[in-house]
Amino acid sequence: MKLEGKAAILFPSANEVFYNPVQEFNRDLTCAVITEFAREQLAQRGVRILVPGERDRVVVRLSEEKNGTEHQEASEQPEKEQQHEEEGGKKEYITASVGERCEQGLRVLEGLAASGLRSVRFALEVPGLKSITANDYSAKAAALIARNAQHNNVSHILQASQRDASMVMYEARGKKERYDVIDLDPYGSPSPFLDAAVQAVSEGGLLCITCTDMAVMAGNSGETCYSKYGSMSIKSKYCHEMALRIILHSLDQRAAVYQRYIEPLLSVSVDFYIRVFVRVKTGQAVVKNSASKHALLYNCVGCGAFHLQRMGKKMSQGKHSTVHCNTPPMLQFSRSALLHAGYRVSLSHACKNAVKTNAPAGVLWDLIRCWEKSNPVKRERLSETSPAHRILSAEPTLQACFEIREDANPQSRKRHLTRFQENPQANWGPKARAKAGGGISSELEDKRKQFQGKRKKPITDSSQLKSLPCKKLRKGTCTYGDKCCYSHELKQETNEEKMD
Repeated sequence: MKLEGKAAILFPSANEVFYNPVQEFNRDLTCAVITEFAREQLAQRGVRILVPGERDRVVVRLSEEKNGTEHQEASEQPEKEQQHEEEGGKKEYITASVGERCEQGLRVLEGLAASGLRSVRFALEVPGLKSITANDYSAKAAALIARNAQHNNVSHILQASQRDASMVMYEARGKKERYDVIDLDPYGSPSPFLDAAVQAVSEGGLLCITCTDMAVMAGNSGETCYSKYGSMSIKSKYCHEMALRIILHSLDQRAAVYQRYIEPLLSVSVDFYIRVFVRVKTGQAVVKNSASKHALLYNCVGCGAFHLQRMGKKMSQGKHSTVHCNTPPMLQFSRSALLHAGYRVSLSHACKNAVKTNAPAGVLWDLIRCWEKSNPVKRERLSETSPAHRILSAEPTLQACFEIREDANPQSRKRHLTRFQENPQANWGPKARAKAGGGISSELEDKRKQFQGKRKKPITDSSQLKSLPCKKLRKGTCTYGDKCCYSHELKQETNEEKMD
């Protein structure tokens, strides 16, 4: 029998079920993190947890200020929390203690439980739990988990499971079946379970992941690391810090597939393993910014210096138009100028305004600089830190010739041959998603007809706006009435149809 924390674990005489005493700190840390997570989550559900022996808590917060990020350390006492609650209004709380089942509590899954030691400690040391599922694929391990749960008198909270961990999580992808906390501590790499884990955790839920394959993540086998985590590890003095970022990158990439993203809470490198605690949330807008959080790392093999190149940059205004000069004609700029410079060029079948060329990017920017000299932009409007200012500040290394060449216009273009497939019928394009009963709503069909080809025929007369519905009227925010330049008739017709 092994004693750890408040748990007493029974083991068979032979080494039939895995147990690692070195990771006691891992289990201690996890109990502490889940306790604080339960405190925060259950407070929103009207539940207050009671931690035995707790008097004062020291909470370290990371707060982002306008002028940067500052580390704030504050000491919080239960009396102050109670006083704050009384000032905000009296609110009745349900108390939750360790070892008791809380109906409003957290649902926890330990996917690779082995002896069940970690789950038993959760039941005995973490308050505010509704259920704990301790799963292991081994039949002997599942039987030992049930035996240890009974031995520690936590069978009312802890249930043993003998299944494939990935299948358990895949079957819990529904919003009502998801787990609030998922703990994965495999023997080796957790990569086979990450895809299922980011789907099976609830909104704002907690993922606790351990990686013990440090030889792979610390640079001894970069190819294996790439196949498992999507990153190439390298040997360096900061290999353990890099290993933490590799697993976080892998989690974020897999979560983004399902329009979810991660918020790292705690990441540690201890002994022979790394451990990360992240929250998983859903948000399409935040997922689109994922590229701005990832980067390529360039490391000098001589001095060990490194440089980070971000995969993307978040733009607040969304402006991309770069030099802000007049767009040159394709035949004059993209075709003739490149041919005069001695490069090959052809049109693209994918886009009528695109060209394909073997000219390097530097030559193209030189052509743009030469074009801007005859079609100047207002330099005073350009910020000194903008890409346009930096590009135009450099002098071109070649002098472009924009005279139209005879061979710049191919025969197929002169004869006006069809280059792009024409739509065989009206409203051609992706169809609506299938629905029960089949068919398509008349409202969607009318909307498609109305907006078909709107980019090919831009509105030049303001009177044409009367043919378009007023979006503000639909939201109930239009204050122009009859003076509105958009149509209000669609809303009236819709109301009449509803009355009929």
